[in-house]
Amino acid sequence: MRVTVCCSDTKAAPWIEALRAALPGAAVEEWRPGAPQADHAVVWAPPQQFLDEQPDLKGIFNIGAGVDALMKLALPRDAVVVRLDDAGMSVQMAEFVCHAVIRHFREFDAYERDAAQGKWGFRRPRLRSEFPVGVMGLGVLGARVAQALAAFEFPVLGWSRSAREVAGVRCFAGGAQFDNFLASTRVLVNLLPLTPDTENILDRATLGRLQPGGYLVNVARGAHVVDADLLALLDSGHLAGAALDVFRTEPLPAEHPFWRHPKITVTPHTSARTLRDESVTQIARKIAAFERGEPIAGVVDRKKGY
Repeated sequence: MRVTVCCSDTKAAPWIEALRAALPGAAVEEWRPGAPQADHAVVWAPPQQFLDEQPDLKGIFNIGAGVDALMKLALPRDAVVVRLDDAGMSVQMAEFVCHAVIRHFREFDAYERDAAQGKWGFRRPRLRSEFPVGVMGLGVLGARVAQALAAFEFPVLGWSRSAREVAGVRCFAGGAQFDNFLASTRVLVNLLPLTPDTENILDRATLGRLQPGGYLVNVARGAHVVDADLLALLDSGHLAGAALDVFRTEPLPAEHPFWRHPKITVTPHTSARTLRDESVTQIARKIAAFERGEPIAGVVDRKKGY
């Protein structure tokens, strides 16, 4: 079995070394133009040339949970595309989102500003019942985030394209229940996959349906947000703030107004980083199961885009 590794903007050598150890019977090599045909590929943002030169791939294993960039390419017709379904990312995402929500709810950002000015003072405690948190996207990451928030006794709602059940979460599904979900939400957490249907979904209409004083936490993709609409709603006061970890252009350009807006917290796409050891273990296990003809988790539906 031959496995090729093609990872743009990521050092391939550590992945190759780890995959060789995890798949001792396989020939694992970094892809070079003109390389021999491989059975499986481990990729991150591969160029189209790579896919054009590897038309006989059986499996393409993405070293991340999001496959939106991969779906924009012309893929080998018969290749199965597989994404990571956790690999240590869900606990990181839960940490990040809970921190962002609690920081806003407890007004720690205001206390930080006070401390910088040498001010000592208290704010009236808020009621959790008045801060329902809505999670958009209830896959592996979204479900973990929703349950983590519920542990802090926030009212937690979830919305997904198809019906899901998550313990401790009031679930909504489909377009018919979308408006009701938004109207019931004060803090919105976006964990949707990026597809043609979800691009620009966080626009003036959607965000405007949140309860007054709403707050946005975006940890999915920057292209979900219409930047100008978010800024307008923040400036009007309908939204109290936003914690943004992902952006249309990354790194976020120095001149972008998100950097300077007093109601926006910016972090550099760090909510859930790929952990190499956990990812290699998962990918190797999936490749071995695939070769045995067994079902594997994380197979991407090309029609849906995730």
